[in-house]
Amino acid sequence: MADVLIRQANINDVDAIFEIEHLCFPDPWSKDSLRYELGENPRAFYIVAEIDGSVVGYAGLWWIEDEGHITNVAVRPGYRSRKIASGIVSVMIDFTTKQGIRHHTLEVRRSNAPAIGLYEKYGFTVEGVRKGYYLNNGEDALIMWRHEPESCDE
Repeated sequence: MADVLIRQANINDVDAIFEIEHLCFPDPWSKDSLRYELGENPRAFYIVAEIDGSVVGYAGLWWIEDEGHITNVAVRPGYRSRKIASGIVSVMIDFTTKQGIRHHTLEVRRSNAPAIGLYEKYGFTVEGVRKGYYLNNGEDALIMWRHEPESCDE
């Protein structure tokens, strides 16, 4: 298997992220929204996973004080089951925690067992439900949080 490079996303990644959005989600973000996120939103932080120079996955996060709201994690079909999403989530959490984020949160479809399992692997737990959150089918979203343990020197 080719090596996976995980790096910070930039404005040149908009088209690739937009394509993955459309392949992975029933209500994908618009290209204009992604362009804003990558080019103008001071609170947005995105990373991508590349194989042989092609973007095959990404994750986005909104940085608000000491909280990080993970907006999306997606891997292009055909590249799943290769631990790419796990690598993306691991790098996102590791980097943002070192930058001062103490709490990470996200919403996930109640029916998305593989994603829930992935997030649980990184210490996320369900702390709430958003009833009817997903517009395309009215499915509930589980609200998951991950809290960085307090260190002894704080």
